[in-house]
Amino acid sequence: MLTKMVKQLPRTFSIPGTLQFVLNGSLILLGTMLSVLLIRELIHFSVVILVKEANIHYFLEEILVFFLYFEFISMIVKYFRDSYHFPLRYFLYIGITAMIRIIIVDHNNPVNTLLYAGVILTLIVSYYIINKTPRERP
Repeated sequence: MLTKMVKQLPRTFSIPGTLQFVLNGSLILLGTMLSVLLIRELIHFSVVILVKEANIHYFLEEILVFFLYFEFISMIVKYFRDSYHFPLRYFLYIGITAMIRIIIVDHNNPVNTLLYAGVILTLIVSYYIINKTPRERP
């Protein structure tokens, strides 16, 4: 009797579908949290601009953190618009912005700064290669 009832149930459960649902829910939650942090950064900018007591390096670091939030939110939006696909160029944008932030924050060691600049150059060359290769393979 139990096997007869199980056979009559529609088979809508699938592991890939369940994992896709969990991934989409997690990305929506992450996008919401990043949006709240982005708004918090905007409020912080307005306070810094009105008070005018911030160090320029600290302010530039905060601007780059703002762009990191913005880029991650843009990547999540693009993921849902492009039928659940993350474009590689957004990861390159985020990597370039993150490396610039590291150079601004930690520029005491010239060797590390040179290595960070090399990483940025590698990411820019990768971006160029991605844009020059054909999108559809034969």
